[in-house]
Amino acid sequence: MALPQGRRSSSFTRLLRHGFTDAAAAQRLLDAPGLASVRSDPVLLDALGASADPDLALRGLVRLIETLPEAPADRDDKEWADSRQTLLDTLAAAKPMRDRLLGVLGASEALGVHLARYPRHWQALVTYEPADLHLTAPGFEQALTEGIWGAPGVRLTRSDALRVAYRRALLAIAAREVCGTTDVTRAAAELADLATATLRAALEIAAEERPEDAAACRLAVIGVGKFGGRELDYVSDVDVVFVAEALDGVEESKAVQAANRLAARLMRICSDETVEGTIRPVDASLRPHGGDGPLVRTLSSHLAYYQRWASTWEPWALLNARPVAGDGALGQAYVAALMPLVWQAAERRNFAPEARQTRRRVVEDIPAAEADREPKPGPGGPRDVECAVRLLQLVHGRSDESLRGGTTLDALAALAAGGYVGRSDAAALDEAYRFLRSVEHRVQLRRLRRTHPVPRDEAELRRLGRSLGFRTEPVTELGAAWRRHAREVRRLHEKLFYRPLLGAVARPETGEARLSSQAAGRRLEALGYADPSGALRHLEALASGVTRKAAIQRTLLPVLLGWFADSADPDAGLLGFRKVSDALGRTPYYLRLLRDEGAAAENLARVLSAGRLAPDLLLRAPEAVALLGDPEGLRPRGRAPLEQEVLAVVGRADGAEQAVAAARRVRRRELFRTAAADVIESARPANGAVRPTVSWPPPSGDDAPATPPTPRGTRPAAEIPGALRDFEPRVPARPSNRTALPQEPAGPGALADMVGDAVSDINAATLAGV
Repeated sequence: MALPQGRRSSSFTRLLRHGFTDAAAAQRLLDAPGLASVRSDPVLLDALGASADPDLALRGLVRLIETLPEAPADRDDKEWADSRQTLLDTLAAAKPMRDRLLGVLGASEALGVHLARYPRHWQALVTYEPADLHLTAPGFEQALTEGIWGAPGVRLTRSDALRVAYRRALLAIAAREVCGTTDVTRAAAELADLATATLRAALEIAAEERPEDAAACRLAVIGVGKFGGRELDYVSDVDVVFVAEALDGVEESKAVQAANRLAARLMRICSDETVEGTIRPVDASLRPHGGDGPLVRTLSSHLAYYQRWASTWEPWALLNARPVAGDGALGQAYVAALMPLVWQAAERRNFAPEARQTRRRVVEDIPAAEADREPKPGPGGPRDVECAVRLLQLVHGRSDESLRGGTTLDALAALAAGGYVGRSDAAALDEAYRFLRSVEHRVQLRRLRRTHPVPRDEAELRRLGRSLGFRTEPVTELGAAWRRHAREVRRLHEKLFYRPLLGAVARPETGEARLSSQAAGRRLEALGYADPSGALRHLEALASGVTRKAAIQRTLLPVLLGWFADSADPDAGLLGFRKVSDALGRTPYYLRLLRDEGAAAENLARVLSAGRLAPDLLLRAPEAVALLGDPEGLRPRGRAPLEQEVLAVVGRADGAEQAVAAARRVRRRELFRTAAADVIESARPANGAVRPTVSWPPPSGDDAPATPPTPRGTRPAAEIPGALRDFEPRVPARPSNRTALPQEPAGPGALADMVGDAVSDINAATLAGV
């Protein structure tokens, strides 16, 4: 029966006020017969309105109710508990269950589909005891075991039964996180514990299928990476390493082969997709030699590899290694044997620059058009926080065992407590990391797919914003929060590592870290400085005092130290900066140039680290520093204008000596221009691209603006501090008559030709004047 127009309008307004976008469709679903007993209950509409997507939550609820059987007439307890009426009664009476069910239905299409296929799994959300709300690996293991071996009459293979039981447990974790019972860090730990229980069940199934292999070997599964650190998300790979030993009376080679078959079967059980779906991929590519190496090794083979051939970054993955399945004693022996090698890795020269370069390559592999849509590996994302924290752990954990182990946030808190990072910086990173991980989780939950960029569609962004608690203007509020936290991460990512070094030689600001001389020396050594003591003396000379010069240099140094560390000779770069600063520090244009123009600061760092010629020329021609901040300043000028200038300055000289000196000044300036251009062009990335700053919302389709090429030497705004962030390169409107530098990264031959031509022109112009 149709409602009168006035009542229909009032009903639609009420639905729109509760967050529904299609009020007509929502009203039809609410009028469905299955909802008759709860339709008029206001708590249902309130709970739907509190979900991320009320329309999706209502569709999922109606589909779930229609899938459940009617209540039996004879009141059989088992059938009654599984009936539609039991769900409706619980929905009306139990707020915790109502919030979990509607919250997860509004946040995840994939879990809504699972509930429609297995409607009785809604009962997994009816938990009230703390022990049931916060399961650990043994609790999940018991739940999975009951689902695999404790369900008589269910016609599923063991592997499929594991997939179904896994999705049921995943449903409960997601529902608790979505409705706020657990925070994102607790949810990440529960996801890791569920993965641990799943690997144990999968290994048990594999052993049941291959009893002869299980009887021939001891096999241990080691969790590494984020899985080892109990920081897993909803869809990423589970990173593991396999180690095996022979049982008594079995040849080692045959035992390793048997273990290899068990490990391969375990991976297939978790990774294969059937009609019951999939669990999640198990990735063993962090093993020795990566995908090219054997899947399973003995403990002695693992040790030999890490002692002889491991790359600098490889022990990093073992920082949080822990036994997760299989032979526990063998797993503990693996961790005990390998962990000392992890801390020794941080003692290698250039460890930190190589580790940072590994992170940089990950970012560079993201297509530029997608960089601002990747909540996980993209710039300003949670991986920047994780990499910075783990790097500091490895550098200082060698001598301070309180920094070893723990999640990213646990390690960050320990670093702050130990004075290795500033407390205010740690608090800001903690807040940003929690938010960015929450975004990552919500994006993944939508469809539980491994590809999970931030959506571009406004309706999807609205859903994402509402899932994070933004209700007034979800898209706008989400964008503002994203930009704020991403900028903070990009700013602190560099500052976290370099800023505390200044606290070792100058009075730190309130809330800043103050490293001891020994800790600062270790950090500089990890950055590749051959003489940490000398570097500390230079920092003290540059950053100490209350002058304007010292204040500006304290702002610049954290960024400059990073650029020096990326060069071939960090010590030379820092020494050169001190010499230039001592010579030019009292000139107002020098400090203003470095403070206000980001390209000048980075270009100066590159030039000072590339040998003695350019710094010596700069000290003799200090006005040439202005060339580093002008996008046109590094272009060779050509013979004709150089001759004209040389002849002019020689003509104005009072005598022969003054004329020669004037010609030499021009020559030194032009040689510096040429040397600087050579160094800076050589340092350009191979793809010539600079990552864009974080923008929101991400552009879509034909509306996406074309990204203009970023001038050479500039960086995204969030990577450079304070006054440097507002740098806008000034490109002259008139075409220049100077020799053009290549628009694409020049090869060695092209650069050599450019330098040779420029030097020839300089020599010819100088000779013409004298």
